[in-house]
Amino acid sequence: MQQHKKCIVIGGGFGGMAAALRARRKGYAVTLIDRGQRLGGKAQVYQCGPFRHDAGPTVITAPQLFDELFDLFGKRRQDYIEFIPLDLWYRFRFHDGTHFNYGGTLEDTLTEIEAISPEDMEGYKKLLERSKAIYQIGFEQLADQPFHRLSSLIRCIPSMLRLRSDRSVWQLVCRYLKSDKLRQAFSMQPLLVGGNPFDTTSIYNLIHYLERKDGIFFPKGGTGALVDALTQLMLDVGIDIRLQETVSAIRVNKNQRVTGVSTDSKQHFGCDIIIANTDPSHLYQHMLPQHSVKKSAHRKRQQCEKSMGLFVLFFGTKKQFPKVAHHTISLGPRYQALLEDIFQHKTLADDFSLYLHRPTATDPSFAPEGCDSFYALVPVPNLQGGQDWTTIGPILQKKVLENLDDTLLPGCIEQLDHVFYKTPLDFKNEHLCPDGEGFSIAPTFKQSAWFRYHNHAEGPKNLYLVGAGTHPGAGLPGVLCSAKVVDRLLTTVPQHDDSLSNTVIEQAS
Repeated sequence: MQQHKKCIVIGGGFGGMAAALRARRKGYAVTLIDRGQRLGGKAQVYQCGPFRHDAGPTVITAPQLFDELFDLFGKRRQDYIEFIPLDLWYRFRFHDGTHFNYGGTLEDTLTEIEAISPEDMEGYKKLLERSKAIYQIGFEQLADQPFHRLSSLIRCIPSMLRLRSDRSVWQLVCRYLKSDKLRQAFSMQPLLVGGNPFDTTSIYNLIHYLERKDGIFFPKGGTGALVDALTQLMLDVGIDIRLQETVSAIRVNKNQRVTGVSTDSKQHFGCDIIIANTDPSHLYQHMLPQHSVKKSAHRKRQQCEKSMGLFVLFFGTKKQFPKVAHHTISLGPRYQALLEDIFQHKTLADDFSLYLHRPTATDPSFAPEGCDSFYALVPVPNLQGGQDWTTIGPILQKKVLENLDDTLLPGCIEQLDHVFYKTPLDFKNEHLCPDGEGFSIAPTFKQSAWFRYHNHAEGPKNLYLVGAGTHPGAGLPGVLCSAKVVDRLLTTVPQHDDSLSNTVIEQAS
């Protein structure tokens, strides 16, 4: 009797869950191993009495990438989770107190632009067309294609030159818009994937058209509910899920092939292939025998530029702030200089910009009636800056709350029900991000496509990588596409007889 091929997926972030499902569809018997109490990676859920906080990504774009995972098994995503479309995507608050509402129809956006800078209306249309051209190549043609061979890079050089991907997002936006406020609003998208708009390749301007084309959504019940939906789908199709197991080592034989993994609890799992949804730097430094790792991976690990760190403040209020949008970006007095402090100097400045998430604007279930649930995300230096976050954390919490009390949420301090925070130190300890970075390596031109960590390992032949540090990059569309890249690299194997048998989640005792 033929033995079924076994696949181990290490890490249950969105990239790992998508890869597990795609490997299952290929016919593999899949075991997903994660060190957390629940799946989701950074997309954890914190329950504070009747208040709920999502810790992970809060914006759903390219919803078809999620639909595909259910379609693989003849199922409908809508039967598992509802995506709620947002009319107002982001509200930008500038330092002078003025606002710019972004979202809705193109006409809505042009009306908002006219109120700030009428001369930029035509420029915005041209920027949108440019973004569309980048999207059609950068997303539709390249995002789910393997780039582990130099030949794949050479083939796309004409397209990259035509798109001027050597330019930064900021440079591209400045070609079309004159208003400094609008330049800030339409160049900040790289920050959503951990990049500095002044250094991030203009390929990432495709995010702008992606938002316009498909819209922005919020999963009913939050990102945690989306994780639960994918978890249920995996169980429905027979994927074995092991929680609270930390993979400490990947076993590699003399033929440079992975043969299994060992965990901190002394468990051993054999396999035919491994898909790792872990930080690539951590993978190559700590999980693999060093003789099995190619020099190119060592070089990337030693020389790579990491993304920024994150200070995330979670709090609930005993009153509602109904005028506050679901997504608000509050920009401080400095833009470029602040980003230089964060990314280049790695210093923590006195001023800051922040993103405020108010899920109760769309889904009241996040807080008791008459109350609000929030998180405020502040870009900060990663741990390479050497800051003592045990000391800084309480100080920055106070500063952020005072800023919100003075601007977006007047009186919020008196109405606090609870408050807690996460720092880059937590990202290192809880998610094994080597430098506490929020989005793995930065999305610069020199760290894109072939120059990024490859989806086919730079080492063992049957090891594959997905997630933020791999091609095409961070963000939900990026990590879901990384699983599509691996899907292209896997061969179809004979299907299980019990291909759709239900399984249960096992937790280490």
